[in-house]
Formats: sequence, structure tokens, C-alpha cells
Amino acid sequence: MIQWLNLTNLLNDKRRARNRTQIDSGMRALAYLGLGAGLMYFLDPDRGRRRRALARDRMAHTANVLGGAADTTARDLSHRVHGLLAEGSHLFSDQEVSDEELEARVRSKLGRAVSHPHAIAVAVKQGRVALSGPILAGEVKGLLKGVSKIPGVRVVKDALMAHMQAGDTPGLQGGKPRTRNRTNWTPTKRLFAGAAGGALMSYCMKRRDLAAAGLGTLGFGLVVRALTNLETKRLVGIGDSAVMAQKTININAPVERVYEFFTKCQNFPRFMTKVREVRQTGTGRSHWIVAGPMGLPIKWTAQITENIPNQRVAWETMPGSLVKSSGTIQFRPNNNGGAQVEIKLLYNPIMGAVGHALARFFGVDPKSEMDADLLRMKTMIETGHAPHDAAKPPSQNHSSVRERVFAGAGQKSR
Repeated sequence: MIQWLNLTNLLNDKRRARNRTQIDSGMRALAYLGLGAGLMYFLDPDRGRRRRALARDRMAHTANVLGGAADTTARDLSHRVHGLLAEGSHLFSDQEVSDEELEARVRSKLGRAVSHPHAIAVAVKQGRVALSGPILAGEVKGLLKGVSKIPGVRVVKDALMAHMQAGDTPGLQGGKPRTRNRTNWTPTKRLFAGAAGGALMSYCMKRRDLAAAGLGTLGFGLVVRALTNLETKRLVGIGDSAVMAQKTININAPVERVYEFFTKCQNFPRFMTKVREVRQTGTGRSHWIVAGPMGLPIKWTAQITENIPNQRVAWETMPGSLVKSSGTIQFRPNNNGGAQVEIKLLYNPIMGAVGHALARFFGVDPKSEMDADLLRMKTMIETGHAPHDAAKPPSQNHSSVRERVFAGAGQKSR
């Protein structure tokens, strides 16, 4: 029996050693692959110098952001420690709180808990707090719970008049809703989550077995969540709005001309650097081919969901598209006789916000590229000359860009 147990233990040790060797080999292969790809990217003879300069700028920006985040985290941690100490002292203190002081505490809580604090009357007598007045129904539970936790409060009397909507109630007009954003972590919570994630990753590197690999993956997720402060579903790409980009630009051209330009999808490759091809596939539907990270093509099909001439255009990608996105374009006349264009883009790249960060590392940042593309578009509409760094630069053997871009009704608007 003892020999059988020894043999079983020996086989288990060999199996663990084999698994550890396989994990080590896989990690080394990934490290070498990443190192090779990074060297090819930054030592490229044509664009390597510019990429290295951009990397230095991003590192300097990151250092500044981390410095500010460290100061913010230190202040938040200090405030929370002092708050916990103050609450602890109240728990072990029998000192009576005056009615005036307790009312001031309740009033302070009202300003953080409800959207119309001045509509609520507060009466305090020997630790008994009576609340009355109009309030939105969705705020009652949070207010009563918050007031009951105030040091010195013994009993809370609810005489509030709850309303599902503000309606015509005078005390509920205006105001700002007090909704707590539970997806954003406080600086202190991010600090401890990042520390815990780093500890799990260190444990994974030390043990190097399958169980430790799972814990290391969890630790990596905690570190990324703490660094980005984005909810998990946005990080991994669940949903439709992992990344948002918004831009407003003024164009010295009539709104009608600008609107017509945007509704002709074949114009986009003439001023955008990453859009290789856009072709119309049906009424309000178009097929896009865009250069992704390292030049790899990414394809999707978009459908126009709203089209109000000279005012608004909205679109979204069709189900099954590799990259999910949606957006709106608003057209308004400005004070100079031109057009003000406001673009809002929501997109969900592969792997969500993590994929967006990797794309930025390889030089594909839709936010920055949208700014540059809109400036090229502005110049193209105002001058009629297409940029030479677009995906489809102008050809001298064809008619002028202005004639191709603003054919038909566009010429009449001039």
C-alpha cells in the first residue's frame, strides 16, 4: 500500500513538472513573439522613428497621469482613514449630540442623497429625526438608510410624500438627480484591487501550474480594472460602447454641401487614412474595409438607422460584424454662414477596451485618427483638394476632386 502511494505521488509530481514545463515553454514563446513584433514595429525603416517618438511622448504622458493619480489616491486614502477613525470614535463615545448639530448633519446628507434637498423639512428632537415633504420615489430608500447611519440619530420618522415623477409638484422642479455610479471605483479601492491583482500575478509566476495560472489571470484582470477604472463588461467587449469618441468641428461651407458629402460613403477613403474601401450594398447599407493593427484588414457592414436631410445621420453595424459600432452626425448652421458638425462614435473593438489599448500600442487610435481625419475632411470640402496621405490619394488622370465629390446637386450648392 505504501509503495502504491509513493508511486502515485511520484506520478503526480511528474505530471505537475510536465505541466509546469509546458506553461514555461508557452510563456517563453509568447514573450519571444511579442519581443519580435515590438522590434519589427519600432525598428521599421520607414515609420520606426516616428513610432519611437510617439512612444516617448506617451510614456511621458503616462508618467504625468500616474503622478496625478498617486496624489489623488493618497488624499482619498487619508480622508477615508480619518473618516473611519471618526466613525469609530462615535461608536465608543457616549457624548450627546445637540439637536442643532444633528440637524446640520442630516442637512448635509440630504444634499448628497436627493435631487431636491430644499423641498424636505427636517425636525430633530433628542436624536429623533422627522423627515417630511415631497421627494422622488426612487430616492426614499437611500435617504432613510443614509440618515439612519448618521452618528447621533436614534429614530427616523418617515413623513415623506413620494412621487414617481416630478410632474407639477413645485418642490420637485429642476434639481440634479443624485445617482451613484457603481461602475467607477474610488482611488482607494483601485489601489487595493491593483495590489491584490499584482500579488496574484506574482503567485502565478512563482508556482507556474494550472491553478496558479487561473489565479494569475484573475490578478491580471484586477490590475487592468484598477488601471482603467472601466467596468468588466466594457473591458472584455461585452456590450456596444466600450470606447466613445466625440468631436465638433466648424466647416466653411453650407450645411447642404457638408451633409451631401457625408451621405456619399465613397468619399470617406479620400480623406481617411485607414479606410481602404467603402461600397454601397443597398439602401442605406454599406460595406467597409479598414486597416487594423499592423495593417490587417477589418471588415464590417453598416446600416443607416436615421437620416434627416441637412440635420442628422445615425448608423450602426449589422449583427455579426467583427467590430460593433454606432454613431450620430449632427449638422447645424453656425454664425459664420458655415456648418457645425458634431460627431459621436461608440464602438466596441475586439476584446473591448483591452483590444483598444493594444490597438493604440500598434498605432491605431480611432480617437486621435478621427481628429486628424476630420481636419483633412474640412480642408477637402473647403478647398476641393483631397489630401495625399488618404487611403485613396487623388489621381492626376481623373477629373478634379471637387467634381467627383460634389457632383450633381453639390455643384448647385456652390
